[in-house]
Amino acid sequence: MKRATVSTHPGGGGPVPQYPIESVDNALKVLLLLGERDELRLTDVSEYLGVASSTAHRLLAMLQYRGFVRQNEHTKAYGPGTALTGVAFAILRRNDFRRILRPHLERLNLELEETVHLALLDGNMVRFIDAIESPKAVRVASRLGRSMPAHCTSTGKSMLAQLSADELHRLYPDEHLEPLTDKSIASRTALERDLATVRSLGYATSNEESEAGVASVSVAFPTRFTPARISLNVSVPTSRMSAPVQRAIATALQAAVALAEPQLHG
Repeated sequence: MKRATVSTHPGGGGPVPQYPIESVDNALKVLLLLGERDELRLTDVSEYLGVASSTAHRLLAMLQYRGFVRQNEHTKAYGPGTALTGVAFAILRRNDFRRILRPHLERLNLELEETVHLALLDGNMVRFIDAIESPKAVRVASRLGRSMPAHCTSTGKSMLAQLSADELHRLYPDEHLEPLTDKSIASRTALERDLATVRSLGYATSNEESEAGVASVSVAFPTRFTPARISLNVSVPTSRMSAPVQRAIATALQAAVALAEPQLHG
């Protein structure tokens, strides 16, 4: 009987199976490659797998059908699909980093008495994965479990500010951006200007850009040791937001991130 050998392919977790299925292996290789690159083109997949373009196209078409990849209608490149990010999100929700950061959300909520969120960046969307509501009668409701366009939220902008220009342009290939309110950023040029301000200040803000009557401040975690691009957010009714309050919230968030960040890799 032929002895199984250990796979040397990146991501290999054990010996080669006795009866390998090449089509399944190729599909999994494509998903692993998506973990290394922001997007894939048909020629990338064809060359990487050593198969004909027609074979690569059929493989990508099936992955797209099942939601594991999606194709940019303008560039024709492929990126992670909702099924793939959904699986990743489900795993991340069970990861320890939510448990580690929970006390910091509780401390911010107790100190500021406003609604606090933990969120991660998923493509050009923000997913809110933990939240504690303000104890006050008039408060911003929790967005736990919701996804929102990143460019319309302080949370999203704090994480988008960490991207290079090329990475940002891949996320936003068009100049026009779909707004949520009449105060939302509606162009890539305006977004780039806003992100430059975020980098200068060290925090992002939103004033009714995602929802009428809601203002917020957000600070992103450094990306070196975090399991994803994540950030903390404090959301406040606009009636309670002022320049001094905004700066105080930003200071509290920056202190929380500085205190929590070493725990994520320590």
